[in-house]
Amino acid sequence: MEVKSQIIECVPNFSEGRDKHVIDQITGVIERVKGVKLLNVDPGEATNRTVVTFVGNPEAVVEAAFLAVKKAGQVIDMRNHHGAHPRMGATDVLPLIPVSGITLEECAQYARRLAERIADELQIPCYCYEAAAYRAERKNLAVCRKGEYEALAEKLADPDKAPDFGARLFDEGIAKTGCTAVGARDFLIAVNFNLNTTSTRRANAIAFDVREKGRPEREGDSVVGKIVKNEQGEPVMKSGTLKCTKAIGWYIDEYKIAQVSMNITNINVTPLHVAFDEVCRCAQNRGLRVTGTEIVGLVPKRTLIEAGKYYLKKQNRSTGIPEEDLMNIAIRSMGLGDLHPFNPREKVIEYLLEDDKKRKLVDLTVDEFADETSRESPAPGGGTISAYMGALGAALGIMVANLSSHKPGWDERCGEFSEWADKGQRLMAELLHLVDEDTEAFHAIMNAFGLPKTTPEEKAIRSKAIQDATLYAAQVPLRTMKVSYQVFEVCKAMAEMGNPNSVSDTGVGALAARGAVLGAGLNVKINAKSLTDRETAERLIGEADALITKAKEIETEIWNIVESKI
Repeated sequence: MEVKSQIIECVPNFSEGRDKHVIDQITGVIERVKGVKLLNVDPGEATNRTVVTFVGNPEAVVEAAFLAVKKAGQVIDMRNHHGAHPRMGATDVLPLIPVSGITLEECAQYARRLAERIADELQIPCYCYEAAAYRAERKNLAVCRKGEYEALAEKLADPDKAPDFGARLFDEGIAKTGCTAVGARDFLIAVNFNLNTTSTRRANAIAFDVREKGRPEREGDSVVGKIVKNEQGEPVMKSGTLKCTKAIGWYIDEYKIAQVSMNITNINVTPLHVAFDEVCRCAQNRGLRVTGTEIVGLVPKRTLIEAGKYYLKKQNRSTGIPEEDLMNIAIRSMGLGDLHPFNPREKVIEYLLEDDKKRKLVDLTVDEFADETSRESPAPGGGTISAYMGALGAALGIMVANLSSHKPGWDERCGEFSEWADKGQRLMAELLHLVDEDTEAFHAIMNAFGLPKTTPEEKAIRSKAIQDATLYAAQVPLRTMKVSYQVFEVCKAMAEMGNPNSVSDTGVGALAARGAVLGAGLNVKINAKSLTDRETAERLIGEADALITKAKEIETEIWNIVESKI
């Protein structure tokens, strides 16, 4: 069974956002750790804070985090720090975040061990927060950081408020480094909503309107009435409108505007676009406008994809458009480029994780792809081209669906055509993935043939590797056949009910899908021929033959529909 690799993300916040030399020293130690990839460095002058994002396997990330905390403690002096953002240490917060193959609970264990090591070896006291918290109230970062750096001397003298690791009375060492909060959490989006005002008070009012914690209730429900308190003498809070959000208002001198600064702690509950629209609504209620959005650090790709689809649906437009176009809609709708250009390639975590050293076939231009295919090497070959034909067939079906959704007089059918376009986009994405996977499958066979064969043991290993690779090389084009066959459904639907001016395009799409199924079928058969497991080989060939027969039949159906309408 294949063991899925574990990947975690670390997003430390360092209390220096102005001195590039200091920031570079900290990020330099991170980059030198093998198994870690530095994704983003986001300094803020007004906040005097830098958010750093890096990923890798857990052991490497934890080591890089430790070294970064060590370096930050050496080059940052908290006695001289001033900035708009709450802070209590040179490394203020240090969260570990599960990305793949690892749970939040496992990240919490790594975080606790890291906090203990930082306290023991670097003498920097540490609080454990969120999923790593030892005490329920410390799940909230604000509780750990209450009073900020200026309150550390008092907190360290109080056993109930002391850090989880490294607690001692305030001394010169702590005065320089402060304390660090080490934790584990799910993916969090840090975002600032720009306002057309310089008033921090008004920005705070909007923040209190929306944040989950809300604001203290007042007698008579007025802004000046006496605060209502419970039996314990604590303020009774009136919840805000957005779950899983924390927010404050502040003024940023660098931009000469006030902002609502928000952390969205669960993007499944409150997506970014929902938060944006709600802040816009509350701002408008107070006579203000949101002029744009500033994302701090990185976002998952789906955050922008979901936002793009959301705003298209509000426009009664099809959502079955390319990923790049969806992102552009999201960027423009939320004003992500308001303060400075927003480049998804620098802000979306999945893009930054891509292997930039290896160029994919689907990244080539049309003439480059043709040239690469024409060279005197067996790959890319027929299986790759078949997958690409299937993708082009899907693309034509999508095009007709999108044209139909925008046809004058058909506005009430936009949702129907949008669903077909979305389905086509999913098929096209899978087929484009298979373009490269088919070539990789062939290379796996070549690599297996290159294994040593001197001893009987080596021969046995080589023989098994060749058979495993050959089986995979037959399974990949079978997947291409199955996905390409689904393209017929989109093309047929568009031929029957789509924009009649584009019916010929659905016919070409069906022809491309037919070529994809038949072409991939040839690759299934030629690879299955080399399998020693004849039962498996015959099963693969049987599946391929059945799909070929069905593809020919449905392509003829679509052809007849197209001919009848031309």
